[in-house]
Amino acid sequence: MPTIGSSDLSVFPLALGGNTFGWTSDEATSHTVLDAFAAGGGNFIDTADGYSAWVPGNSGGESETIIGSWMSQRANRDSLVIATKVSQHPDFTGLAAANVAAAADASLARLGTDHIDLYYAHFDDASVPLEETVTAFNDLVIAGKIRYVGISNYSADRIREWVGIASEKGFALPVALQPHYNLVKRQPFERELAPVAAEFNLSVMPYYALASGFLTGKYRTQADLSVSVRGQGLAGNLNTEALAVIDGLDAIAQAHNTAISTVALAWLREQPTVVAPIASARVVEQLGDLLASAELTLTPEELIQLSDLSAKIPE
Repeated sequence: MPTIGSSDLSVFPLALGGNTFGWTSDEATSHTVLDAFAAGGGNFIDTADGYSAWVPGNSGGESETIIGSWMSQRANRDSLVIATKVSQHPDFTGLAAANVAAAADASLARLGTDHIDLYYAHFDDASVPLEETVTAFNDLVIAGKIRYVGISNYSADRIREWVGIASEKGFALPVALQPHYNLVKRQPFERELAPVAAEFNLSVMPYYALASGFLTGKYRTQADLSVSVRGQGLAGNLNTEALAVIDGLDAIAQAHNTAISTVALAWLREQPTVVAPIASARVVEQLGDLLASAELTLTPEELIQLSDLSAKIPE
């Protein structure tokens, strides 16, 4: 299994996204998905303290609580790599030092663990001096509450600034970057962030790895958009160039006797600096195609074909 950056965290080359837990998957269903992921060799679970505060009746932290109850029942914490994030929980917004410290404690309590393996700054907070945030994360490393630092949704300049502060002060350096990146959304990651990730040895875990389900191939017409809660957000992908990518994925999937989503994730995994795409499964039946991506090796010609098709999509 690949290792994240300069850390000692070895992970399955697919991270299971926890955004559905407590949203479109109840606790029992979530536990079934987590069981199947672990049984399939998966050990890397990605969540955030804000998941899923957007759901009516939720307050945030539901995903962490469900993961925590599952780990407690299965007594499997030591075999897992748990990543979560700070800045978006309704009670712990932003990246001021006191907030980071309090949010980390709240996440630890919900997860039922004494440490978080990979802790991300979820979104940049320009209202707080970056040195304050970097120091707060380093303090958590010193305290043993988090093992490694990650950055999510930061610009290339701000990543450089974070690394510069940490290097100058001898603080823990970030080891991971989580950006929006997939086969139909390649910029600005490839142009702006990939060079920074390579320079600073940041392992990349792309979110929206399947473009909110578009790269499963089930959304090809306006009528298809009504089949799920995510569908209406995908109307912008119903263009000639993006649908040509789906057709290309379909042909390659048939050649390998596998699913379109499996091929899309396999392409993403092969991109420079990418270690583990993040994908979620609402029900266990969706998980097999995701897990299969870790074993599918596309030919150089297939990788080039998909890259060429996706390069035609307007930015």
